Amino acid sequence: MPVKILEVNDDNDGRRLDNYLISIYKNIPKSKIYNIIRKGEVRINSGRVKPNTKIKTNDLIRIPPYLNNNEKKNYKQSIDQNLKKVILDSVLYNDNNFIIINKPHGIAVHGGTKNTIGVIDVVRLIYGDSIDLCHRIDKETSGCLVLSKNKKSNKWFNKLLLEKKIKKKYIAILKGHLKTKKEINTLINKSETSSTKSFISEGGKESISIFKPKQKLNSSCLVEIEIFTGRTHQIRVQSNHIGHPVLNDNMYGDRNFNKEVSPKGSKRMALHSSQIEFFDIGNNLISINAELDKSFKNLLDTLK
Repeated sequence: MPVKILEVNDDNDGRRLDNYLISIYKNIPKSKIYNIIRKGEVRINSGRVKPNTKIKTNDLIRIPPYLNNNEKKNYKQSIDQNLKKVILDSVLYNDNNFIIINKPHGIAVHGGTKNTIGVIDVVRLIYGDSIDLCHRIDKETSGCLVLSKNKKSNKWFNKLLLEKKIKKKYIAILKGHLKTKKEINTLINKSETSSTKSFISEGGKESISIFKPKQKLNSSCLVEIEIFTGRTHQIRVQSNHIGHPVLNDNMYGDRNFNKEVSPKGSKRMALHSSQIEFFDIGNNLISINAELDKSFKNLLDTLK
């Protein structure tokens, strides 16, 4: 069986060898990747290298012939065609660097112990394995989700996130009536006992949001929320903190309120990422609005 040769393209110039191989062979344990590099089974331009070696454009990387991605093919075969169509129909923007979708609620952005298939898996099946998530939104939250088509665009988006140069707006239905515009500045920390839950504490990170009431509803209100930081469950934690939890939020919300006002059988969390705006690498403005889906509109109609 002949050895495999990977040629490094411009997009991967300057990456560490270990990170490059881990991104390609996602089904191979990291320990295995490090082992074959240290044993000399991976070589760059015929020379032995270390895991932290920086690769360059046009480098030729020798890969042992037994290394493959067969497991990846299996998960691709398990992706339902209806789910593929749902994701394809949700695409709002598509260029050489970014894909932006109006993520349906109830679908996780990446697979986990309970979610074997995530949005990222489906988008990679459609557009190729170079696709990466630029950020995340909760499984039960719908709306704008940005994915990159190459590493340079992914790094660029994350740079903008750190510099707070990405505009994000959400639409939510909250318990009670928010009377005036509020700027919420809290410190949010991740729970030590739960990997998925956050809480407000003095040791947390600064979290800034602006809540702007849009429409008074029956025992609730429609609110536009702009966030300036991206902490885990930021809007949900802050909404509960000010006494106006998100409707149908089973982790931070008011379950009795949810039962009283939600249509029978509806468990759809009323949180939607409605707008995202940023400048791409070429300084072109990308501004995307995601429409509310039918389930969110049904909640609104019921509460009017």
